[in-house]
Amino acid sequence: MSEDRYIYDLADGRADMKALLGGKGANVAEMNRIGIPVPDLFTVSTAACVETMNRGGEWPEGLVDDVDAALARLEERTGKKLGASSNPLLVSVRSGAVFSMPGMMDTILNLGISDESVLAVARESGNERFAWDCYRRFIQMYGEVVEGVPQHAYEDALTELKNARGAAQDTDLTADDLKELVATFKEISAEYLGGEWTNDPREQLRRAINAVFKSWLNPRAEVYRRANNIPATLGTAVNVQEMVFGNRGDRSATGVCFTRNPSTGEKALYGEFLVNAQGEDVVAGIRTPRPLPEMAEVLPEAYEQLIATMQRLEQHYKDMQDIEFTVEEGKLFLLQTRNGKRTAAAALKVASDLVDEGVIDERTALTRIEPKQLDQLLHPAIDPSHGRKPVAKGLPASPGAGVGELVFDADTAAERGGRGEPVVLVRYETTPDDIHGVIVAQGVLTAHGGMTSHAAVVARGMGKPCVAGASGIKIDAVGKTLTIGDNVYHEGDVITIDGSTGDVYGEELALVPPQINEDFQRVVTWADDVRRLGVRANADNFEDASKARELGAEGIGLCRTEHMFMAQDRLPAVRRMILAETPEARAEALEEILPMQQQDFEGIFTAMKGLPVTVRLLDPPLHEFLPNLVEQSLLVQRLELTGGDADELAAARQTLAQVKRLHELNPMLGTRGCRLAMLYPEIPEMQTRAIIRAALAVKEREGETVGVEIMIPLVALQQELKVQREIVERTVAEEVGDSGLEVKIGTMIELPRAALTADQIAEYADFFSFGTNDLTQTGVGISRDDAENGFLAQYVVDHVLEQNPFESIDQEGVGQLVEMGVAKGRSAKEGLKCGVCGEHGGDPASIEFFNRVGLDYVSCSPFRVPIARFAAAKAVIEQG
Repeated sequence: MSEDRYIYDLADGRADMKALLGGKGANVAEMNRIGIPVPDLFTVSTAACVETMNRGGEWPEGLVDDVDAALARLEERTGKKLGASSNPLLVSVRSGAVFSMPGMMDTILNLGISDESVLAVARESGNERFAWDCYRRFIQMYGEVVEGVPQHAYEDALTELKNARGAAQDTDLTADDLKELVATFKEISAEYLGGEWTNDPREQLRRAINAVFKSWLNPRAEVYRRANNIPATLGTAVNVQEMVFGNRGDRSATGVCFTRNPSTGEKALYGEFLVNAQGEDVVAGIRTPRPLPEMAEVLPEAYEQLIATMQRLEQHYKDMQDIEFTVEEGKLFLLQTRNGKRTAAAALKVASDLVDEGVIDERTALTRIEPKQLDQLLHPAIDPSHGRKPVAKGLPASPGAGVGELVFDADTAAERGGRGEPVVLVRYETTPDDIHGVIVAQGVLTAHGGMTSHAAVVARGMGKPCVAGASGIKIDAVGKTLTIGDNVYHEGDVITIDGSTGDVYGEELALVPPQINEDFQRVVTWADDVRRLGVRANADNFEDASKARELGAEGIGLCRTEHMFMAQDRLPAVRRMILAETPEARAEALEEILPMQQQDFEGIFTAMKGLPVTVRLLDPPLHEFLPNLVEQSLLVQRLELTGGDADELAAARQTLAQVKRLHELNPMLGTRGCRLAMLYPEIPEMQTRAIIRAALAVKEREGETVGVEIMIPLVALQQELKVQREIVERTVAEEVGDSGLEVKIGTMIELPRAALTADQIAEYADFFSFGTNDLTQTGVGISRDDAENGFLAQYVVDHVLEQNPFESIDQEGVGQLVEMGVAKGRSAKEGLKCGVCGEHGGDPASIEFFNRVGLDYVSCSPFRVPIARFAAAKAVIEQG
């Protein structure tokens, strides 16, 4: 069948034509094909919508004639004529995206009813009230959707009439009442449109189709697409379908049902219906629907037919179905079926049960689960029945929900949280210094920062909910107040944050616990049997490492050592090391730090014994461990002006001098990583000793230890890695002795030059680990935090970029550096182990790319490990 057509009749379609017909059109055609009763239709394809968008809203040549011809064929098949004064055809005009976007786009019902045809509808149906009910509904929907009349204008008039008649429900209004309402609605429409209302049903049809095209670009559809990674370039189909009427009286009804419970996955009847209503009444909440089982009492024959059809459709599509139906004077019609949206818990149960029932196999079951959705299972969530409105919104930086009293600094959070009090840490943005407060907080809320900001990365690593970059909030850290709109919250007030949605609530909401269960454990083992990629975790302490192993991590792909340096009990020694003016003084300070580092590593290695652990040597610039330049300058000034203690002033001046000496205009590209180690080789030497001693201590105590992998950061030049490898190898040889401990030495590929010269660097590397956070910054040339709080969000809105490159890897740009680095590295060293340890290691779309370019493993935050396991399996299935 040619794909350059713009119109497809009902008989032309099949389920596998969703790209052209959208999900709704393709599935209605499929139901017709297998003999399920559906109203006749024709579908204007997604290609017509895309071409219209490309032409700035102008329809492609020939589409008007194609629509007229399709309408003529529909009229011939139904024996009715649009808008006729005898036997009139009424149609619905509905959107139909390729991927289900429930409620995001627009619908018009009863098109074709007019002053002439309403009389025919009344006469031929023998139900005057029904006819005028259809007319008033059409005027309102058409006016709102097509002509832009405000919804409240019609709703206010309807409410006024109901109040005047003492009518509790719309159904209590009589035919005469509805005639009056139609006249009122016409007056409202004429007032807003300046008398430009058209009564030509063919013109109305063209405008309605165009309105549905436009609704593809409405704000709510844009937000939904971004949230679900649906490309804006797909467009929507438009279905022009013969109306069937659930509002023809007590033998008519409309409803929505699922073949299984979409919240739990239980194989049980789930749905609602309304007698004497149209579909929008159910989904819009205009009237309170009735539970589906009650339909057996009022429409028993249609109910039995519906139950049988539900079972048939689930068997046909081999998945849980979401069905819209109408009963017209006792006869059942299906308007739509689609694979039902479901919670993560339901997705796992449905997949598991369908395998047990012999409907699908295990590999197919894995394709039914969205890896990202598993976040719901791994973190507490807000009870969905809360019914409250958020007071602010930020970025959903780390999933889960947190409830606690507001605190505005990390010390207070650490003190109160350490006593077991629930607190939410609120900061303009977090820094590594805040880590002690973050650890014990129920969640983190920041006014600044993006999805990969410090707060987000740390919170995800700890499984803490985080809402970042909530730009609508104002924080007074001194006065300890949080202002949101007209509301002022003080320290101690309780708030709730939802890191899965970015919502902030100014009150305590009930939470529901994580939902890891047998279905989860069972299905994730199927993923492990299929996937090729290994899955490791990013973890810096015993707790994170233990949680990662519990969630299925096969080792640690990134253990950052700088977080250990920031701990309060060792920061003084770290600062003495930095401020040391001689190698001897520096060595003395490092000797004090060494046992602390060893203790940290022993905890991590104990949690991961038997598995590989990649430890990255110190990466950030030294000034991060010193006071802020401005704050230290002010301290010196205050001591000078107030005649402060001489020794304290001297120490403050010395610290200020070192801070100034170490201060850099662009520290991200300055003296950090291996560059710092080149200047101070005693630092990697100390860290290597701590790593080896810890590994040997764990082996002696536990009987086994980890596979030690030492990683040199920020290498750009072959000579850098050569020199650093010699330092590490020499220290390892001194410490290992005859223990037989094997140590691998590799590097992070996080600079474009390293990827471009990977064949040279591989000469001195046992493994590569791609640091895609920094590789994105240096490859694309943008500062992560600045961009996420600046132009980057607007770039995504404007489709300059389809996705934030720090959330999902830029496959065409940065991805090519990864692919090139793998190929060049392995050309010089066959079988070179290659992994990724940036936040992209937990993103399903990025994992699909990493699988395709041949990486050996991904590493991600502990709570993303199950997501990565599923995503790696799906990548294998989808790539064949």
